[in-house]
Amino acid sequence: MEPSKAIEALWDRMQARDWKGLGELLAEDLVVEWPVSRERIEGRENFVRINAEYPEGWAIKVLRIVANGEVVVSEVEVPHDAMGVHRVVSFWTVRGGKIVDGREYWTELGSDPSPEWRAAYVQRV
Repeated sequence: MEPSKAIEALWDRMQARDWKGLGELLAEDLVVEWPVSRERIEGRENFVRINAEYPEGWAIKVLRIVANGEVVVSEVEVPHDAMGVHRVVSFWTVRGGKIVDGREYWTELGSDPSPEWRAAYVQRV
């Protein structure tokens, strides 16, 4: 599977709660790092379980996917009924049709307020 198609399928299968199908996209020895929370997920099963057990009420909206060879970057918005709206930028490596590693930066919209000194130079969005 082409790398960008593998990442499209990853997000589609997560949205569909197709955990078996998600696992089929992942290398058995997958490693995903979440630097913001200082966590590393090792192994396909752990990654699938973390996503399957996340409290319900969420959806996934893919904003963009950009591929350069085996490296694919995705930006996704994840609104949650109780936890607000999160954004995630993910850097994935896809080899032989399998996702072998990832690095994801999750943040909640508005959780990192801009300092007052920048007010003259920016527009609030």
